[in-house]
Amino acid sequence: MKIVTPKPITNIAGNRAVLLLHGFTGSTVDVRRLAKYLHNRGYTCHAPLYKGHGGKPEQLIHTSPEDWWQDVISGYDFLKSKGYERIAVVGVSLGGVFSLKLGMKRPVTGIATMSAPAKEKSVEDLKKRVLDYATGYKKLEGKNPAEIHVELSQLEQSLPTTSLKGLQQFILTTSEKLTSITTPTFILQGCLDEQLYHESAKLIFERIHTEEKQLKWYKNSGHIMTLGDEREKIHHDIAAYLESLDW
Repeated sequence: MKIVTPKPITNIAGNRAVLLLHGFTGSTVDVRRLAKYLHNRGYTCHAPLYKGHGGKPEQLIHTSPEDWWQDVISGYDFLKSKGYERIAVVGVSLGGVFSLKLGMKRPVTGIATMSAPAKEKSVEDLKKRVLDYATGYKKLEGKNPAEIHVELSQLEQSLPTTSLKGLQQFILTTSEKLTSITTPTFILQGCLDEQLYHESAKLIFERIHTEEKQLKWYKNSGHIMTLGDEREKIHHDIAAYLESLDW
């Protein structure tokens, strides 16, 4: 079966721009509906696709957090090159971490994070994410369980732990520097997500150094909130937050 690889998203509208960032092992599918929702309300939206994401897992494992972070910076610079002076950033999961990091490194009008980790995830947990992604991808390719088992074993043996440790460190380093964020920030967290993310949401809220911050919980949402049962409410709340910013 031929799988169509997701593409970066660019929807041009008004003079307010939003950079949308997907998660680890995810793709722009994570934020596609949100991009459409915001675009319909007059926002220019751009969502980069991180290197190695959205395609074969064998490609993903040969990329690194530095590659993905550079894609984030390139996405921001793309909007700047198009003349957008005011840019907000919205991210889910690792995209939320990147959103916070971008708020430390570049001028942004506002930050919204969903399900962003700020506490250490084990290398084993990160490895499981890659293998789960690989399993799902190979099922879409139409491979049988025996083929999948063999290919997953090969993938696991070749999986470089240096990249996963690098991702682990990227998350921790960003968390340690949250006090440098003075930009208005909206933190969204699903109650059905893992405890680590509940603790992370509280930690982010406590550490960021701005009075213009809010933390909102969603009782029926899991990890990728933009694809869950409460996505329409989340779209509405993010749009309302963006409207509240000083553009």
